[in-house]
Amino acid sequence: MKYVKFYSLILSVLLFSCSKKATLQTKITSPDNNVEVAFKLSEKGTPTYEVLFKNKTIIKPSTLGFEIKDQPALANDFEIVNVAISNFEETWEMPWGEQKEVENKYNQLKIELQETAALKRKLNLVFKVYNDGIGFRYEFPEQENLSEVLIMDENTQFNLSGNHKVWWAPGDWDIYEHLYNTSNFNEIDALSKANHPNLGQHTYIPENAVNTPVTMKTAEGLYLSFHEAGLIDYSDMTLKVDTENLAMTSNLVGSRNTVYKVKRTVPFNTPWRTMQIAEKAGDLIESKLIVNLNEPNKLGDVSWFKPAKYTGIWWEMHLNKSTWDYGMTMVDGKWVDTGNAHGKHGATTENAKAYIDFSAKNNIGAVLIEGWNTGWENWIGFDDREGVFDFVTPYPDYDLEEVARYAKEKGVEIIMHHETSAATETYEKQQDTAYALMQSLGIHAVKTGYVGAILPKGEYHHGQHMVNHYNNAVMKAAKYQVAINAHEPIKATGLRRTYPNTISREGLRGQEFNAWASDGGNPPAHLPLVAFTRMLGGPVDYTPGIFDIKFDKWKKDNQVNTTIAQQLALYVVIYSPIQMAADLIENYEGNPALQFIKDVGVDWQQTKVLNAEVGEFVTIARKERNSENWFVGAITNEEAREMEISFDFLDENATYSAIIYEDGENAHWNENPTSINIREIALTKQSKLNLKLASGGGFAISIIKK
Repeated sequence: MKYVKFYSLILSVLLFSCSKKATLQTKITSPDNNVEVAFKLSEKGTPTYEVLFKNKTIIKPSTLGFEIKDQPALANDFEIVNVAISNFEETWEMPWGEQKEVENKYNQLKIELQETAALKRKLNLVFKVYNDGIGFRYEFPEQENLSEVLIMDENTQFNLSGNHKVWWAPGDWDIYEHLYNTSNFNEIDALSKANHPNLGQHTYIPENAVNTPVTMKTAEGLYLSFHEAGLIDYSDMTLKVDTENLAMTSNLVGSRNTVYKVKRTVPFNTPWRTMQIAEKAGDLIESKLIVNLNEPNKLGDVSWFKPAKYTGIWWEMHLNKSTWDYGMTMVDGKWVDTGNAHGKHGATTENAKAYIDFSAKNNIGAVLIEGWNTGWENWIGFDDREGVFDFVTPYPDYDLEEVARYAKEKGVEIIMHHETSAATETYEKQQDTAYALMQSLGIHAVKTGYVGAILPKGEYHHGQHMVNHYNNAVMKAAKYQVAINAHEPIKATGLRRTYPNTISREGLRGQEFNAWASDGGNPPAHLPLVAFTRMLGGPVDYTPGIFDIKFDKWKKDNQVNTTIAQQLALYVVIYSPIQMAADLIENYEGNPALQFIKDVGVDWQQTKVLNAEVGEFVTIARKERNSENWFVGAITNEEAREMEISFDFLDENATYSAIIYEDGENAHWNENPTSINIREIALTKQSKLNLKLASGGGFAISIIKK
């Protein structure tokens, strides 16, 4: 059910004074009056804003505007024409998500500006102020002297109030797979992260800038996270860093094919520029600011998509146990079997059925199969990748129809895989055919991939061209009742509210880096950082559940840098409506820790952060949507720690059976990662537990109501 309240007050502001550009200041506060935005025109007619929290400035006066191709900048000589103040309140329901009902309550300030100069161009600014932060965007209304806008750059400024502690990743125009860094703001050096040996050739960091979400902590202990919402037909916003003046300015991702960064026809709106504000680190995770700033569901009923755990033919390729390619040869423009098959192909009918059987037996609802389609022999690192992949033709040893039939018989969904090798024109030409094939087979989800430099040449993964490609794929897939889990994606900005078939995405340095990166893999601090940075944007397909931590049989120089207990905890801590049991089947068989993966939910009624500190530790409790069961997960960085957990979130006068999966007495992410202790106890609302987390460890608890 949805509840909506809307109040509006229009203030027509006519300035007849001699200084009609300089004197008016307009303020708006959050519903709880803690967050305040003050808007003002400078003496030059430049739009500026300031943000306060509990009467203390957290964003000092900062300017707003644009550089426009072949026109004067939209930056000065403005006057205020109208001011509209309104209030909005609703409760809306997530079709799937971290919680069932979401409160969307804010106060809004809309300022209509017009130049006093000859062109008389118009520009509106809209601020939405929530209890947990702000969002603001530019609106280009229909007008006589501005029909098409070629944006060279957007000059949205964030003047910080101090030299904050920052958790950041470099503002790469092509990849989000850098590790997060921790430093003071004045020590940010994104350019030093260029040319990373494990990131391939498709990486480009042109400025000392950071990607968003970027999270900070002030000296007073206030948490801030900067991001964007509703990224549609626009370029990804990185934030250029001024380490001397402690300021950030929007720096849009561009293209080598155009001198401008965004091309739009008036009227249009930019994405929302967002700042989450929290007095506790965990409140950043509980915030729904980003999804609330997006438009409501445009697809209607999406019950054809079911949140699920899944296994897959994936990890074995990263371990070199098997391969994506079959070993075919291109003859006269067609892939043919010339007897060169190498016998290591992973996506065989037999192997797929083995994963289906395992999933059906262990309450795992789906199976991902990578490497099933022709094209993998020559798919990366070549300029002529267009036309290489065929998204409807399987290899000779994979019977697509039979696998789909067998999965349906076993009550297991198939997740399709479309690796595009970043050859976007090939994928766009085949999308209708590929999605129609999926629909005919009853397949409702696809994992897409965009490894490699973007084709057409000159485009970057995060520019306007690719933003439109990713979003158009989601909208087209919805017509065929297909949901998309994108890898090498554009970042998450809350569009899952508008298009709920946007189920998950990568957009970070994932689990696979542990299998082949030469820099030691993801350090123990990685995921306690991801929870407060990347995950604030939306669901993360991180592929947890590796039990064979060292995998010496396959790759002695690589490993996962967590304990097995932390791998279990990730099913609760790192949110996604699809969660992979990523390890090989043989590593799960007979392991009692598998029980947690069998039991844990993926779709939630409530989410509560029990304790947290960015980059150090986090404990999250989630209540399953269609049951009375709760699940708790906690992770820590390389520091071992002990914490007391209160279970006061449980129902009154109820008893629960809890199974605790915790680090063994001598567990350690490197020295003894598979040491785990499993015990069962009774819990009530009054219960409290002291639990120990090993270095790089954690714990997971399933709590079943009796």
